[in-house]
Amino acid sequence: MVTDNKDPIDEFKQWFAEAEKAEPINPNAMTLATCTADGKPTARMVLLKDVTDEGFTFYTNLGSRKGGNLADNPWAALCFYWKNVARQVRVEGPVVTVNDAEADEYFASRPRMSQIGAWASKQSQALSGRFELEKRIAKYTAKHLVGPVPRPEFWSGFRVVPERIEFWSEHEFRLHERTLYIRDGDNWTTETLYP
Repeated sequence: MVTDNKDPIDEFKQWFAEAEKAEPINPNAMTLATCTADGKPTARMVLLKDVTDEGFTFYTNLGSRKGGNLADNPWAALCFYWKNVARQVRVEGPVVTVNDAEADEYFASRPRMSQIGAWASKQSQALSGRFELEKRIAKYTAKHLVGPVPRPEFWSGFRVVPERIEFWSEHEFRLHERTLYIRDGDNWTTETLYP
């Protein structure tokens, strides 16, 4: 059930904290939907890495399919679904790239082999076989054997700046509760929606 909170980011954080306690695997998993320049939709699962008043942040290879979609059409939709608490949150809005300092800080926090993996993976490109990837992992492991692993220029983060956030709670007989927040300048308006 949505509280009387007038700030959907605060509301999301409360729901997310409850989901973290209830969902054993990846409560930060979210569907990311993007569109090509000509409007063809595509979706995949990514992991939320930060949420602030500025928006919802995830990281990826900029050369990936999603990176290309967002370069051509910088709008996205997110969908969180937490089965164990019977809740869903949908987010829609424009997308901006995080700044280099923020991307560097997050990259440095990742496990070393995840950092190596970012260098080794030509994300979304055709792979002739697993051995090709393993050779690239060995190459970049040797290259970055000592000292910190720098962030690749082709790897960064995106932030979905929400214009709409909908909170959905499951109820019996499909009489679900839906509350929609719509950005209005620096404020938010709310609507209750039919299930």
